[in-house]
Amino acid sequence: MVNLHSIKSDPHHGKDQPARRASIVPGLEHISLEAPGDDEFSTSVYGSSFAAQDLPDHEMPEREMPKEIAYRMIKDELSLDGNPMLNLASFVTTFMEDEAEKLMTEAFAKNFIDYEEYPATAEIQNKCVNMIARLFNAPEPKDGGNALGTSTVGSSEAIMLSVLAMKKKWQNERKAQGKDASKPNIIMNSAVQVCWEKAARYFDVEERYVYCTETRYVIDPEEAIKLIDENTIGICAILGLTYTGEYEDIKKINDLLVANKIDCPIHVDAASGGFVAPFVNPNLVWDFRLEKVVSINVSGHKYGLVYPGVGWTVWRSPEYLPKELVFNINYLGADQASFTLNFSKGASHVIGQYYQMIRLGKHGYRSIMFNLTRTSDYLAAQLKALGFEIMSPGGGRSLPVVAFRLDPDDEHNFDEFAIAHQLRERGWVVPAYTMAPHSNNLKLMRVVVREDFSKQRCDSLVNDIKLALQVLGEMDRKSMEQFKLRMQQRGRHGKAGTNVHPYKDEKHSLQGKHGKSHPVC
Repeated sequence: MVNLHSIKSDPHHGKDQPARRASIVPGLEHISLEAPGDDEFSTSVYGSSFAAQDLPDHEMPEREMPKEIAYRMIKDELSLDGNPMLNLASFVTTFMEDEAEKLMTEAFAKNFIDYEEYPATAEIQNKCVNMIARLFNAPEPKDGGNALGTSTVGSSEAIMLSVLAMKKKWQNERKAQGKDASKPNIIMNSAVQVCWEKAARYFDVEERYVYCTETRYVIDPEEAIKLIDENTIGICAILGLTYTGEYEDIKKINDLLVANKIDCPIHVDAASGGFVAPFVNPNLVWDFRLEKVVSINVSGHKYGLVYPGVGWTVWRSPEYLPKELVFNINYLGADQASFTLNFSKGASHVIGQYYQMIRLGKHGYRSIMFNLTRTSDYLAAQLKALGFEIMSPGGGRSLPVVAFRLDPDDEHNFDEFAIAHQLRERGWVVPAYTMAPHSNNLKLMRVVVREDFSKQRCDSLVNDIKLALQVLGEMDRKSMEQFKLRMQQRGRHGKAGTNVHPYKDEKHSLQGKHGKSHPVC
């Protein structure tokens, strides 16, 4: 997901550019920054005139820049980013072995869609699809009805494709019966990731939400069944809620559909849980073992242990992927069946996924996921001892995620957002969120335990949380008000953001309507 950005006006447009270069700092026009005979290609990076200029941000520069200087200037600007390993907001993989990185680097120039030129790469994708489908217990083929799947840029694209498939199948069935097919709807938890809202809006599907409560954050299966009507294209069930890491009761939804003889498919959003549950909790029935589950998506760049971005989506059989959505294309000399939202993309991440699968095997993935589960349970115990209320089930019954909040019965001058801000000053990104609608604006914090989050780093985080609580607890009411004002000013004046003012007050999303915060994925 990327930000929409408005094009800025160049404050120097129409001005004499050489003069601008010679006078960088107002008031110091008498100092020339260009010595006669400057040699930009042999001087040191910080001895060049480029080090005394702003990097271009409005228009492509007219002249070249030496490669060493371009590298250093951009590297210096990126140093202002946070440390990815301390970013505990994100599920995205931040560590891969050197051999994996080398393979991915060597494939940078490969266009994945060019099957004729890179047939071995295409076959690697097919191998990954086979392995993932079997991990999700895809049924044995009947009458040529093999399970099928594809790689995507991430789970967002995978979900878009799955919603399209459900909608088209529903439309075909309605038209065959001579019925209206213009009002599709889809049922989901109000705590869904924003890509579900996008898919519904972009493809003209009505969203029907099962809302959270103050004590329940997952979908209520019985409430979901009640929302079904003849226009329902499917139910979204989440294996690993982004807020708390909880697994929704997919089996109960399936059993209610079967018991009530309701013909409604289930799509499982296993973006985070698809590479966790099969190894930590293999007896949990959530996948193609359930007859109503027709498609599943998973993110390779989360607990699939690959750098962003790669995702996967798998369908139970061709019956659930209508033929008219698939394009048979002769591209660069090879016939291919294509079902994607984009076309050209790099091959590196698919190769990285294959490396992880054969390098680690099931035993390797199982070892890593068990370690993450142990670490998350340890962190939960430490936070509970500090007085926090733990909101994640833990113990392998959820993702290795720890969601927590201040005890509502305790009186504090500060809230979860203040703790998050205090931790940010120590380099940690531990975000605070406002829960999904109808949960009484409940606030929480969340730590995502990833592969590189060791027990030692966990202890460092706990110590810094203790320090944050101590610092905030010692502030009087006036100091806290000033602290919160600084937090607001930092949020308003930060460089990052959409910077697209015409769209700031939208009221069609759950965030616009209810103030829901969307957790980082």
